[in-house]
Amino acid sequence: MQCVVLAAGEGKRMRPLTAHRPKVMLPIGNRPMLAHLVDAVVAAGISELIMVVGYGEQSIRSWFGNGADRGISIRYVSQRRQKGTADALNTAKDLVSDRFLMLNGDMILSTEDIAALMAEQPPAMGVSTTDRPEDYGVVTTKGDRVTGLEEKSREPRGNLINAGAYLFDTGIFPLLEKVQHSSRGELELTDALGHYIGEGSLTGHHLRTWRDLGHPWDLLAANESYLSGIEAVNNGTVEEGVVLKGTVSVGEGTVIKSGTYIEGPCIIGKDCRIGPHAYLRGSTAIGDGCHVGHAVELKNTILLENTKVPHFNYIGDSVIGSDCNFGAGTKVANLRHDHNPVKAGGVTTGRMKMGAIIGDGVKFGINCAVNPGAVIGSGVSVAPHTLVEGVIEDNTRMR
Repeated sequence: MQCVVLAAGEGKRMRPLTAHRPKVMLPIGNRPMLAHLVDAVVAAGISELIMVVGYGEQSIRSWFGNGADRGISIRYVSQRRQKGTADALNTAKDLVSDRFLMLNGDMILSTEDIAALMAEQPPAMGVSTTDRPEDYGVVTTKGDRVTGLEEKSREPRGNLINAGAYLFDTGIFPLLEKVQHSSRGELELTDALGHYIGEGSLTGHHLRTWRDLGHPWDLLAANESYLSGIEAVNNGTVEEGVVLKGTVSVGEGTVIKSGTYIEGPCIIGKDCRIGPHAYLRGSTAIGDGCHVGHAVELKNTILLENTKVPHFNYIGDSVIGSDCNFGAGTKVANLRHDHNPVKAGGVTTGRMKMGAIIGDGVKFGINCAVNPGAVIGSGVSVAPHTLVEGVIEDNTRMR
Protein backbone atom coordinates (compact mmCIF):
# COMPACT_ATOMS: atom_id res chain seq x y z
CA MET A 1 0.00 0.00 0.00
CA GLN A 2 1.12 3.54 -0.72
CA CYS A 3 1.00 6.44 1.71
CA VAL A 4 0.51 10.07 0.70
CA VAL A 5 1.80 12.53 3.29
CA LEU A 6 0.69 16.16 3.11
CA ALA A 7 3.69 18.30 4.09
CA ALA A 8 3.35 21.44 1.94
CA GLY A 9 2.11 24.01 4.46
CA GLU A 10 4.01 26.58 6.46
CA GLY A 11 2.03 26.12 9.67
CA LYS A 12 0.99 29.71 10.39
CA ARG A 13 -0.09 28.94 13.96
CA MET A 14 3.49 27.81 14.61
CA ARG A 15 4.97 31.21 13.81
CA PRO A 16 7.59 32.46 14.44
CA LEU A 17 9.17 28.97 14.50
CA THR A 18 8.20 28.43 10.85
CA ALA A 19 9.80 31.59 9.53
CA HIS A 20 12.71 29.56 8.07
CA ARG A 21 11.38 25.98 8.03
CA PRO A 22 8.14 24.14 7.31
CA LYS A 23 6.07 23.08 10.28
CA VAL A 24 6.72 19.36 9.72
CA MET A 25 10.46 19.93 10.24
CA LEU A 26 10.06 21.31 13.77
CA PRO A 27 11.80 18.97 16.21
CA ILE A 28 10.56 16.49 18.76
CA GLY A 29 13.45 14.86 20.59
CA ASN A 30 15.88 16.56 18.17
CA ARG A 31 14.26 14.96 15.09
CA PRO A 32 11.63 16.50 12.79
CA MET A 33 8.05 15.63 13.71
CA LEU A 34 7.66 14.24 10.20
CA ALA A 35 10.51 11.77 10.81
CA HIS A 36 8.57 10.23 13.71
CA LEU A 37 5.50 9.83 11.49
CA VAL A 38 7.54 8.29 8.67
CA ASP A 39 9.10 5.82 11.11
CA ALA A 40 5.64 4.72 12.25
CA VAL A 41 4.40 4.38 8.66
CA VAL A 42 7.38 2.24 7.66
CA ALA A 43 7.04 0.07 10.77
CA ALA A 44 3.40 -0.55 9.78
CA GLY A 45 4.61 -2.17 6.55
CA ILE A 46 4.38 0.64 3.99
CA SER A 47 7.39 0.93 1.71
CA GLU A 48 6.25 3.58 -0.79
CA LEU A 49 5.66 7.17 0.32
CA ILE A 50 4.53 10.13 -1.72
CA MET A 51 5.26 13.44 -0.03
CA VAL A 52 3.36 16.54 -1.11
CA VAL A 53 5.74 19.42 -0.39
CA GLY A 54 5.74 23.16 -0.93
CA TYR A 55 6.83 25.73 1.65
CA GLY A 56 10.47 25.15 2.58
CA GLU A 57 10.43 21.90 0.63
CA GLN A 58 14.21 21.66 0.19
CA SER A 59 14.69 20.96 3.88
CA ILE A 60 12.27 18.01 3.62
CA ARG A 61 13.88 16.65 0.47
CA SER A 62 17.36 16.96 2.00
CA TRP A 63 16.43 15.19 5.22
CA PHE A 64 14.50 12.25 3.74
CA GLY A 65 16.04 11.91 0.27
CA ASN A 66 14.65 9.08 -1.83
CA GLY A 67 14.21 6.83 1.20
CA ALA A 68 16.91 4.35 0.21
CA ASP A 69 18.65 4.64 3.58
CA ARG A 70 15.40 3.49 5.20
CA GLY A 71 14.80 0.71 2.67
CA ILE A 72 11.77 2.47 1.20
CA SER A 73 10.83 4.60 -1.79
CA ILE A 74 9.99 8.28 -1.33
CA ARG A 75 8.74 10.39 -4.21
CA TYR A 76 7.84 14.07 -4.10
CA VAL A 77 5.26 16.29 -5.74
CA SER A 78 5.20 20.05 -5.25
CA GLN A 79 2.12 22.08 -4.39
CA ARG A 80 3.40 25.41 -5.66
CA ARG A 81 0.65 27.44 -4.03
CA GLN A 82 -0.94 26.18 -0.83
CA LYS A 83 -4.57 26.25 -1.95
CA GLY A 84 -5.94 23.68 0.48
CA THR A 85 -5.91 19.99 1.35
CA ALA A 86 -8.04 18.92 -1.62
CA ASP A 87 -5.60 20.57 -4.00
CA ALA A 88 -2.64 19.08 -2.11
CA LEU A 89 -3.94 15.53 -2.43
CA ASN A 90 -4.93 16.08 -6.05
CA THR A 91 -1.31 16.89 -6.94
CA ALA A 92 -0.43 13.26 -6.11
CA LYS A 93 -3.10 11.60 -8.28
CA ASP A 94 -0.71 10.57 -11.08
CA LEU A 95 1.46 8.66 -8.60
CA VAL A 96 -1.33 6.75 -6.84
CA SER A 97 -2.42 3.42 -8.28
CA ASP A 98 -4.75 1.68 -5.81
CA ARG A 99 -5.75 1.88 -2.16
CA PHE A 100 -3.62 4.32 -0.20
CA LEU A 101 -3.27 6.04 3.15
CA MET A 102 -3.35 9.80 3.33
CA LEU A 103 -1.86 11.42 6.43
CA ASN A 104 -1.36 15.01 7.49
CA GLY A 105 2.34 15.41 8.20
CA ASP A 106 1.91 17.44 11.38
CA MET A 107 0.73 14.79 13.82
CA ILE A 108 1.98 11.93 15.95
CA LEU A 109 0.46 8.52 15.24
CA SER A 110 1.51 5.07 16.39
CA THR A 111 2.41 2.15 14.18
CA GLU A 112 -0.50 0.20 15.68
CA ASP A 113 -3.02 2.89 14.73
CA ILE A 114 -1.65 3.11 11.20
CA ALA A 115 -1.78 -0.66 10.73
CA ALA A 116 -5.35 -0.79 12.05
CA LEU A 117 -6.45 1.97 9.66
CA MET A 118 -4.81 0.10 6.78
CA ALA A 119 -6.97 -2.94 7.60
CA GLU A 120 -10.23 -1.00 7.06
CA GLN A 121 -12.14 -0.81 3.80
CA PRO A 122 -11.93 2.53 1.96
CA PRO A 123 -13.17 5.15 2.39
CA ALA A 124 -12.30 5.43 6.09
CA MET A 125 -11.45 8.40 8.28
CA GLY A 126 -9.38 8.40 11.45
CA VAL A 127 -11.24 10.08 14.31
CA SER A 128 -10.20 11.04 17.81
CA THR A 129 -11.44 13.06 20.79
CA THR A 130 -10.17 16.40 22.01
CA ASP A 131 -10.94 19.05 24.59
CA ARG A 132 -10.65 21.70 21.83
CA PRO A 133 -13.20 20.52 19.23
CA GLU A 134 -13.74 24.08 18.00
CA ASP A 135 -10.24 23.95 16.46
CA TYR A 136 -11.04 20.95 14.25
CA GLY A 137 -13.61 19.36 11.99
CA VAL A 138 -16.24 17.91 14.31
CA VAL A 139 -17.53 14.48 13.33
CA THR A 140 -20.90 12.88 14.07
CA THR A 141 -21.38 9.15 13.71
CA LYS A 142 -24.03 6.44 13.82
CA GLY A 143 -22.42 3.15 14.64
CA ASP A 144 -19.20 3.08 12.62
CA ARG A 145 -20.58 5.39 9.89
CA VAL A 146 -19.76 9.08 9.66
CA THR A 147 -23.01 11.03 9.37
CA GLY A 148 -21.70 14.59 9.50
CA LEU A 149 -18.58 16.74 9.39
CA GLU A 150 -18.51 20.41 10.36
CA GLU A 151 -15.33 22.46 10.10
CA LYS A 152 -14.24 24.52 13.13
CA SER A 153 -17.69 25.24 14.53
CA ARG A 154 -18.01 27.87 17.26
CA GLU A 155 -20.59 25.61 18.89
CA PRO A 156 -19.33 22.07 18.23
CA ARG A 157 -21.83 19.24 18.60
CA GLY A 158 -19.36 16.99 20.39
CA ASN A 159 -15.68 16.31 20.98
CA LEU A 160 -15.18 13.68 18.24
CA ILE A 161 -13.02 15.19 15.52
CA ASN A 162 -11.42 14.45 12.16
CA ALA A 163 -7.81 13.49 12.90
CA GLY A 164 -6.39 13.98 9.39
CA ALA A 165 -5.73 10.29 8.63
CA TYR A 166 -7.61 8.52 5.83
CA LEU A 167 -7.79 5.34 3.80
CA PHE A 168 -8.85 6.03 0.22
CA ASP A 169 -8.79 4.46 -3.21
CA THR A 170 -8.49 6.26 -6.54
CA GLY A 171 -12.22 7.02 -6.46
CA ILE A 172 -11.44 10.07 -4.34
CA PHE A 173 -9.81 11.96 -7.21
CA PRO A 174 -12.94 12.62 -9.34
CA LEU A 175 -14.54 14.03 -6.18
CA LEU A 176 -11.58 16.35 -5.60
CA GLU A 177 -12.05 17.83 -9.07
CA LYS A 178 -15.53 19.02 -8.08
CA VAL A 179 -14.49 20.83 -4.90
CA GLN A 180 -15.15 24.58 -4.86
CA HIS A 181 -13.40 27.20 -2.77
CA SER A 182 -14.65 27.25 0.81
CA SER A 183 -15.55 30.33 2.84
CA ARG A 184 -11.90 30.35 3.93
CA GLY A 185 -10.82 30.56 0.29
CA GLU A 186 -9.38 27.04 0.22
CA LEU A 187 -10.06 23.82 -1.67
CA GLU A 188 -10.78 21.57 1.29
CA LEU A 189 -10.62 17.79 1.32
CA THR A 190 -13.50 17.63 3.77
CA ASP A 191 -15.84 19.03 1.10
CA ALA A 192 -15.08 16.01 -1.09
CA LEU A 193 -15.99 13.70 1.78
CA GLY A 194 -19.59 14.97 1.64
CA HIS A 195 -20.28 12.53 -1.20
CA TYR A 196 -19.17 9.56 0.88
CA ILE A 197 -21.12 10.80 3.91
CA GLY A 198 -24.23 11.24 1.79
CA GLU A 199 -24.13 7.67 0.49
CA GLY A 200 -23.28 6.30 3.94
CA SER A 201 -19.97 4.73 2.89
CA LEU A 202 -17.49 6.67 5.05
CA THR A 203 -16.49 4.83 8.21
CA GLY A 204 -14.91 6.41 11.28
CA HIS A 205 -11.92 4.59 12.72
CA HIS A 206 -11.00 5.53 16.29
CA LEU A 207 -7.30 6.30 16.77
CA ARG A 208 -5.80 5.56 20.17
CA THR A 209 -2.55 7.51 20.10
CA TRP A 210 -3.20 10.49 17.85
CA ARG A 211 -1.57 13.76 18.89
CA ASP A 212 -2.03 16.97 16.96
CA LEU A 213 0.77 19.54 16.77
CA GLY A 214 -1.08 22.74 15.99
CA HIS A 215 0.58 25.29 18.28
CA PRO A 216 4.16 25.80 19.48
CA TRP A 217 3.35 24.65 23.02
CA ASP A 218 2.10 21.33 21.60
CA LEU A 219 5.76 20.64 20.82
CA LEU A 220 6.52 20.71 24.54
CA ALA A 221 3.89 18.08 25.33
CA ALA A 222 5.02 15.86 22.44
CA ASN A 223 8.65 16.27 23.46
CA GLU A 224 7.85 15.30 27.05
CA SER A 225 6.08 12.16 25.84
CA TYR A 226 8.84 11.15 23.43
CA LEU A 227 11.70 11.69 25.88
CA SER A 228 9.98 9.52 28.47
CA GLY A 229 10.79 6.52 26.25
CA ILE A 230 14.38 7.22 25.14
CA GLU A 231 17.40 5.15 26.10
CA ALA A 232 20.57 6.43 27.76
CA VAL A 233 23.37 7.00 25.24
CA ASN A 234 26.78 8.64 25.66
CA ASN A 235 28.64 9.35 22.44
CA GLY A 236 30.33 12.47 23.80
CA THR A 237 32.72 13.39 26.60
CA VAL A 238 31.48 13.61 30.19
CA GLU A 239 34.04 15.11 32.55
CA GLU A 240 34.54 14.08 36.17
CA GLY A 241 32.16 15.79 38.56
CA VAL A 242 29.15 15.59 36.24
CA VAL A 243 25.94 14.04 37.62
CA LEU A 244 23.62 12.27 35.17
CA LYS A 245 20.41 11.31 36.93
CA GLY A 246 17.83 9.36 34.96
CA THR A 247 17.91 8.81 31.21
CA VAL A 248 20.28 11.13 29.37
CA SER A 249 21.33 10.92 25.71
CA VAL A 250 24.55 12.71 24.72
CA GLY A 251 25.45 13.19 21.07
CA GLU A 252 28.77 12.75 19.31
CA GLY A 253 31.30 15.52 19.85
CA THR A 254 29.43 17.00 22.81
CA VAL A 255 31.34 17.90 26.00
CA ILE A 256 29.62 17.97 29.40
CA LYS A 257 31.86 19.99 31.72
CA SER A 258 32.49 19.40 35.41
CA GLY A 259 29.89 20.47 37.95
CA THR A 260 26.96 20.04 35.58
CA TYR A 261 23.85 18.29 36.92
CA ILE A 262 21.41 16.75 34.43
CA GLU A 263 18.05 15.25 35.36
CA GLY A 264 16.63 13.01 32.69
CA PRO A 265 14.92 12.43 30.52
CA CYS A 266 17.11 14.75 28.52
CA ILE A 267 18.57 14.63 25.01
CA ILE A 268 21.60 16.62 23.88
CA GLY A 269 22.61 16.74 20.23
CA LYS A 270 26.01 16.69 18.53
CA ASP A 271 28.89 19.12 19.09
CA CYS A 272 27.36 20.90 22.09
CA ARG A 273 29.17 22.47 25.07
CA ILE A 274 27.36 22.06 28.36
CA GLY A 275 28.59 23.65 31.59
CA PRO A 276 30.53 23.97 33.70
CA HIS A 277 27.98 24.04 36.51
CA ALA A 278 24.89 23.94 34.30
CA TYR A 279 21.60 22.47 35.52
CA LEU A 280 19.41 20.72 32.95
CA ARG A 281 16.04 19.56 34.21
CA GLY A 282 13.70 16.92 32.82
CA SER A 283 12.21 16.87 29.31
CA THR A 284 14.81 19.25 27.89
CA ALA A 285 16.00 18.74 24.30
CA ILE A 286 19.11 20.56 23.08
CA GLY A 287 19.84 20.63 19.37
CA ASP A 288 23.20 20.25 17.62
CA GLY A 289 25.87 22.89 18.13
CA CYS A 290 24.34 24.55 21.20
CA HIS A 291 26.18 26.08 24.15
CA VAL A 292 24.67 25.99 27.63
CA GLY A 293 27.17 27.55 29.96
CA HIS A 294 28.05 28.35 33.56
CA ALA A 295 25.19 28.65 36.07
CA VAL A 296 22.48 28.18 33.42
CA GLU A 297 19.26 26.35 34.29
CA LEU A 298 16.98 24.90 31.61
CA LYS A 299 13.71 23.22 32.47
CA ASN A 300 11.39 21.37 30.03
CA THR A 301 12.72 23.40 27.13
CA ILE A 302 13.47 22.82 23.44
CA LEU A 303 16.56 24.52 22.01
CA LEU A 304 17.01 24.36 18.25
CA GLU A 305 20.47 24.10 16.73
CA ASN A 306 23.32 26.55 17.31
CA THR A 307 21.63 28.53 20.09
CA LYS A 308 23.82 29.93 22.87
CA VAL A 309 22.75 30.30 26.50
CA PRO A 310 26.20 31.10 27.93
CA HIS A 311 25.92 32.11 31.60
CA PHE A 312 23.61 32.95 34.49
CA ASN A 313 20.39 32.32 32.57
CA TYR A 314 17.09 30.61 33.37
CA ILE A 315 14.68 29.31 30.72
CA GLY A 316 11.58 27.32 31.65
CA ASP A 317 8.97 25.55 29.50
CA SER A 318 9.95 27.32 26.28
CA VAL A 319 10.65 26.63 22.62
CA ILE A 320 13.71 28.52 21.36
CA GLY A 321 14.64 28.78 17.68
CA SER A 322 18.05 28.34 16.10
CA ASP A 323 21.02 30.74 16.23
CA CYS A 324 19.75 32.68 19.25
CA ASN A 325 21.99 34.22 21.90
CA PHE A 326 21.07 35.04 25.49
CA GLY A 327 23.02 37.78 27.26
CA ALA A 328 24.25 37.07 30.77
CA GLY A 329 21.53 37.23 33.39
CA THR A 330 18.61 36.99 30.97
CA LYS A 331 15.66 35.03 32.39
CA VAL A 332 12.55 33.53 30.79
CA ALA A 333 9.75 33.17 33.36
CA ASN A 334 7.18 30.39 33.10
CA LEU A 335 4.54 30.96 35.80
CA ARG A 336 1.93 33.65 36.33
CA HIS A 337 1.61 35.04 39.85
CA ASP A 338 -2.14 34.29 39.81
CA HIS A 339 -1.42 30.70 38.71
CA ASN A 340 -3.87 30.93 35.80
CA PRO A 341 -3.10 29.17 32.50
CA VAL A 342 -0.67 31.16 30.37
CA LYS A 343 -1.83 32.82 27.16
CA ALA A 344 0.48 33.29 24.17
CA GLY A 345 -0.50 35.66 21.39
CA GLY A 346 -3.97 35.92 22.91
CA VAL A 347 -4.48 32.14 22.77
CA THR A 348 -4.82 30.06 25.91
CA THR A 349 -2.08 27.44 26.00
CA GLY A 350 -3.83 25.39 28.66
CA ARG A 351 -0.51 25.18 30.50
CA MET A 352 0.12 26.44 34.02
CA LYS A 353 3.85 26.43 33.26
CA MET A 354 4.62 28.12 29.96
CA GLY A 355 7.58 30.31 29.12
CA ALA A 356 8.21 31.88 25.72
CA ILE A 357 8.13 31.03 22.03
CA ILE A 358 11.22 32.55 20.43
CA GLY A 359 12.03 32.54 16.72
CA ASP A 360 15.40 32.15 14.99
CA GLY A 361 18.31 34.55 15.34
CA VAL A 362 17.02 36.46 18.39
CA LYS A 363 19.74 38.33 20.33
CA PHE A 364 19.31 39.39 23.96
CA GLY A 365 21.46 41.87 25.82
CA ILE A 366 22.39 41.29 29.45
CA ASN A 367 19.83 41.11 32.26
CA CYS A 368 16.70 40.93 30.11
CA ALA A 369 13.44 39.57 31.53
CA VAL A 370 10.91 37.65 29.40
CA ASN A 371 7.40 37.23 30.81
CA PRO A 372 5.33 34.02 30.51
CA GLY A 373 3.58 33.66 27.15
CA ALA A 374 5.84 36.04 25.23
CA VAL A 375 6.09 35.37 21.49
CA ILE A 376 9.27 36.83 20.01
CA GLY A 377 9.66 36.90 16.25
CA SER A 378 12.74 35.89 14.29
CA GLY A 379 15.61 38.35 13.99
CA VAL A 380 14.58 40.41 17.02
CA SER A 381 17.29 42.34 18.87
CA VAL A 382 16.64 43.07 22.56
CA ALA A 383 18.62 45.78 24.36
CA PRO A 384 20.10 45.14 27.81
CA HIS A 385 17.81 45.38 30.86
CA THR A 386 14.64 45.12 28.73
CA LEU A 387 11.32 43.60 29.84
CA VAL A 388 9.79 41.55 27.02
CA GLU A 389 6.12 40.57 27.01
CA GLY A 390 3.29 40.03 24.54
CA VAL A 391 3.98 39.55 20.83
CA ILE A 392 7.12 41.03 19.24
CA GLU A 393 7.14 41.09 15.44
CA ASP A 394 10.00 39.76 13.31
CA ASN A 395 13.14 41.89 13.04
CA THR A 396 12.07 44.35 15.76
CA ARG A 397 14.83 46.25 17.54
CA MET A 398 13.83 46.74 21.19
CA ARG A 399 15.56 49.69 22.89
